[in-house]
This record gives sequence, structure tokens and C-alpha cells, in this order.
Amino acid sequence: MTSIGLIGAGAVGQAVGTLLTASHWCSTVMVASGTGRTASGLVTDLDDMRQVTGSLVRVRHATLTEMTACDAVVVCPRAMFTNTARTDIRMAGLAANAPLITRLARKFTGYRGMVIMVTNPVDVMSRLFATVSGCDTVLGVGSNTDSARYRLTLARHLGTPASSVQGHVIGEHGEHAVICASSTTVNGQSVQVPIEEIRAELSQRPARISTGIGRTRSGPAGATMSALTHVLGITDGVSELSAPWRGVWLGIPLHFTAGHPTVSMPSLNPSEAARLQAAETKVRTAFDHITQETRIR
Repeated sequence: MTSIGLIGAGAVGQAVGTLLTASHWCSTVMVASGTGRTASGLVTDLDDMRQVTGSLVRVRHATLTEMTACDAVVVCPRAMFTNTARTDIRMAGLAANAPLITRLARKFTGYRGMVIMVTNPVDVMSRLFATVSGCDTVLGVGSNTDSARYRLTLARHLGTPASSVQGHVIGEHGEHAVICASSTTVNGQSVQVPIEEIRAELSQRPARISTGIGRTRSGPAGATMSALTHVLGITDGVSELSAPWRGVWLGIPLHFTAGHPTVSMPSLNPSEAARLQAAETKVRTAFDHITQETRIR
């Protein structure tokens, strides 16, 4: 029986809670939020869903202390701030979200379960949570969403099913994302990727979602569910997750077998390797800056 802790009952938390309640492998969902009001509301709403659908998943409001008994915890709260950034939008939440994630991480000191980070900037927040809590497994979902968007966009450009596209987006979940065009294949064959056209679509897609419905939710929630099923050994396969890489957390492909990950990096051409190095430098600098500011090290 698998229990999942869900911290944050905003847009993504609501979508994750819905997917967990509809799943066939989760037994219990424990929900917590900053004030408790949104957590209580989400639990009540999910309870209605359980009744209507006949779900056997138990959903309840819980404390962070109670969540330390869970098999995995999803971290998706967002601090109250207005993001006015026109560029580097995800990194704009660094100063606001870092103290929140730090406080949460301290509640999970020594936690032995899996932690899935959703809060942006996800690569920095994943490392921050791992550093403060000492948890062995903290993984972020950003590059999984980016990779799914890449395969979907390229498939539409080529007029082929997305399932036929094999390719990754790695590095930062942000402007230094690395589209691994040189190793991308369609039906096992190399293809010419219109890199600038694809990069423009990947950049515009989140803004289009936010303009239409206020905030991305379903895509990150799907990536979270994929991460959970892989780390818990429910599903085998490759998932692009933010994980330790050369001293920082970056999006990299991980191949999971019975819950055990091995790094499965694609080959990179010189341009892609340089972009990955730039992403590494950027997230390391951001982490060093925020830890100095908040004195957590």
C-alpha cells in the first residue's frame, strides 16, 4: 500500500491530487498547505470525487510530521509573490520560494522516502531541499515536462505520432534548457531538427497556457505522476528529472529499473555540451547566491 504526501494545494497540487485519487496504485494521499484552508478544501473536493468515481484511495488533511511516514512526498507550494519577469520567468521565483522550501526541508530532516520537487526554479529548489533535509532522493520534474513538449512539437512539425519521436531536453528547466537535437530520432532514424523553431515553441508554450488558464498545471502534474511511478518501482523506463550531476541538480535522463535509477545521458554535440555547461554554471551560481543570502549552509 503506497502513501503519498502532497505539500501545496494550488493549481499543480490540485491536479496532482486528482490524478493520485484516480490512480490504481496509491492507497493514501495526505495533503498539507501553508494555511491549511486550501488543503482542507482540496481534501473535501477529492472526497467528493472518490464517492462519485468509486475510488478506494483515502485522502486526508495531514501535518508535515505525519507525512514523514509516506513513501514519497510531492513538494509543490508557491510563495506569495507577483512574477513580473519577461525573461527567465522560472528563476524569478528564487528569492521568494527559497525560504519556503528551506523551512519545509527542515521538517523532513532524515526523511528516508522519495521527494519530488515541482516548485520553481525546480533545479535549484531540488538541490536546496536535499541540502537542508539530508534526504537521499530528491528529484525535480522540470525537464520531463520540457522533453514531453519537445517530442510533441517535433512530431507535429514532422507530421508523425509523438510516440515515434525519441529525444530529450536536459539541463535547466528554463532558458538554458538543452534540446538534444543531435541524438533525436524518429522511428529509429536520425532527423533534421528545426532547432530555432522548436526552441521558440518551447519558450512560448508556458506563456500561452498561463494566458489562457492562469497557470500551468496538468503538464507538471503528469510529469509528477510519471516521476512517482518510476521512483517507486511501479513503472520501468527513462524519465528526464532534475538530479545530482557534477555537484549541482540538472535535468538528466534517468533509466529506472524497479525504482533504481542509472544516468542515461545522450551523446551531445559541441553546441549542446556548451549549453549544458552554461546551465550548470547558472544553477550553481543561483544556488550559491541564495544560500549565502539565507545562510542555510
